[in-house]
Amino acid sequence: MARETKTVRASETELKDKLVAVNRVTKVTKGGRAFGFAAIVVVGNENGVVGHGLGKSKEVADAVNKGIEDAKKNLVQVPVFKGTIPHEQSGKFGGARVFLKPASHGTGVIAGGAMRAVLESAGVTDVLAKSKGSSNPHNVVKATLNALSNLRSAHEIAAIRGISLDRVYNG
Repeated sequence: MARETKTVRASETELKDKLVAVNRVTKVTKGGRAFGFAAIVVVGNENGVVGHGLGKSKEVADAVNKGIEDAKKNLVQVPVFKGTIPHEQSGKFGGARVFLKPASHGTGVIAGGAMRAVLESAGVTDVLAKSKGSSNPHNVVKATLNALSNLRSAHEIAAIRGISLDRVYNG
C-alpha cells in the first residue's frame, strides 16, 4: 500500500539548516584541474518538518546556499511523539540501510553523523538508530528520510482503521 507523504511549504515554517557533507569534485581539462564542490544539506524546524537538498558550485558557500534552497523544496512532515518516534522503523536507499527505534526520555539521539543531522532537524530528541550497509552520506540521509516518512502516528492508524484511539492501544 503506497502512502502519500505530507509535503510542507517552506514559507510556512522557520527552518534551520545543517550541513551534512561537502565533497570536492575535480574535473581535469587540458588547461589544468577545475575544482567544484557538492554540499548535502538538511533543513528542519525541529518540530516534525525536515527535508534534504544537494547544491553544487565552484564555491563552498554557493553550494551550501543552493543545497538549502533545494532542501526547502523537499520538505516532509514527520510524526514526533514526546520527543521520540511512534514505533520502530527501517528505511533504505541504494546501499544504505537504517534502523530507528523509539527511546525513553533522556536517552538522546544515538545516531551517526548523517542520521543525527536528519533526526535533530526533524525534532527527534530521543531515539536509538543504527546505520547498516553503505556509509555514503547522500544515501544515509535519503534512507533516514525514507524511514521517517514511513512512520505513522496512533491518530493516523485510528483514522485509517475507523476505530477509537483507545482500541489502537488496547486491541
